[in-house]
Amino acid sequence: MQPQTFVFFGIVGSGKGTQVEFLIDFLKEHDGRDVVYVYPGAEYRRMTESGNYTGGLVRDSMHSGNLQPDFLTTSIVTNILISSLSEDKHLISDGYPRTIAQAESFQAMIKFYKRDLVKIIYIEIGETEAMRRNLLRARRDDTREGVSKRIKEYKNNVIPYMNYFKDKKGYKIYTVNGEQSRENVYQDIIKALGF
Repeated sequence: MQPQTFVFFGIVGSGKGTQVEFLIDFLKEHDGRDVVYVYPGAEYRRMTESGNYTGGLVRDSMHSGNLQPDFLTTSIVTNILISSLSEDKHLISDGYPRTIAQAESFQAMIKFYKRDLVKIIYIEIGETEAMRRNLLRARRDDTREGVSKRIKEYKNNVIPYMNYFKDKKGYKIYTVNGEQSRENVYQDIIKALGF
């Protein structure tokens, strides 16, 4: 089996991170290949803890619930690919691409790295459930206002950019109901992907 490329989409609180972990474990067991995990959110949190100028600006932006600038997010992803991706590794992206500019950059990356099929997994949950889950887990940057703004941002910006890939050759979108148990979401993902 060729190494595969997956992109996870889902509103904050949809359980993407958990499902990514499940899929990484599944793939390692399935064919023993390593997985490169692209998650700009983790890099942004590291930046905010660094105490440097960029980190401070990122923190301000996070607190107000805004998406981070395209150039910064794309540079994070590019650096991960340069340092970690090889022709025999699976690739999973979570939280990238999230805008048209990022989608265009992502397409260029995928073409450069000679990946001919991208499987997009969209974990769908409603706004009410997203708000409930986010307030339960309450990270430092999760205030009701911040979460509300991120949900709105996601609906208005990210969903349209996911749909950007709908009719693109080499991209396939799988929509999974995220309002069920983690195990059932995982089973639905594995079934949808045809494993």
